[in-house]
Amino acid sequence: MPRVEGYIDFIRLGLLRCISVVDSGRHFLQTNEQIYGQLLPHSTYFKSLKSHRRTSMLEAFEQQSYHLHAETLLSQGIDYLKAFPELDEYTIEAADGHFIDHACHTEKNSKGKVYAAGGIYALNLRSGLLRFLCLVTNGTQRHQEIPVLRNHIEKQNKGNNSSQKHLYVYDKAVTDFVWWDRQKRHANYMISMLKENSIATLVESIHFDSRHEINTGVEAYSVYENKGIKFNVVDYRDPQTGKLHRFVTTLPMTINPGTIAMLYFKRWTIEKTFNNTKSNFKETKAWSSNTAHLKIKCA
Repeated sequence: MPRVEGYIDFIRLGLLRCISVVDSGRHFLQTNEQIYGQLLPHSTYFKSLKSHRRTSMLEAFEQQSYHLHAETLLSQGIDYLKAFPELDEYTIEAADGHFIDHACHTEKNSKGKVYAAGGIYALNLRSGLLRFLCLVTNGTQRHQEIPVLRNHIEKQNKGNNSSQKHLYVYDKAVTDFVWWDRQKRHANYMISMLKENSIATLVESIHFDSRHEINTGVEAYSVYENKGIKFNVVDYRDPQTGKLHRFVTTLPMTINPGTIAMLYFKRWTIEKTFNNTKSNFKETKAWSSNTAHLKIKCA
């Protein structure tokens, strides 16, 4: 029981640290003592943040909490995509890398440099819940988020026996036609922006209902090919700005092209969420350069 109570207290302190207006870990401990009358030894607090066992515990807690919150929101009728029944089979997440200033004591790399620290997050477009996916860098190296994302998804594939389809909406850095084509066997799909320098050959046009309201602005829906891999492209012209956007997806062609465009535009919601974490939670600098500590903070 003491260990369980210790974990609960550890979670409580982590939540307080996030919502408290403090500038550092030491500042938080001082504030915690002044307001709540709880004296925490510096050494005990900071050592516990580096514990891999507590990191594993917090990851399990985060997953269970996310699941419970998702069920609660669904039971209350919260589903921002319920107007699109063609998406009912999919878990849809806007994913993106989020990087902030490195911790002040981050060690410099072999070239004497330090970089931004952070990881990849996913915003559920159905429920609005944000979750941490994976850590990219602690600031000792440049961030290369796409290889990390691929590793995360492939690891997830090994432990996922669910038949639920998963759709990731990401910026154009994620485009890897060969890799995403393989992911379809694991029911993983993507929507992204087609790179301007992408080499692709038009194969055929896809019929769509141009009279359907959701397809307003869609000028073309087509199958393209690159290195023997086929994928679908949506040519969408914004009715308000007149700007042409080209979206690429591995989704089946039964999905309305206008729905694909809509989902990509909703991806920008995650950028607003990141802005909120910086302005409301003062999350502008990493708490530590220790990877276990960073995972605890992100989760």
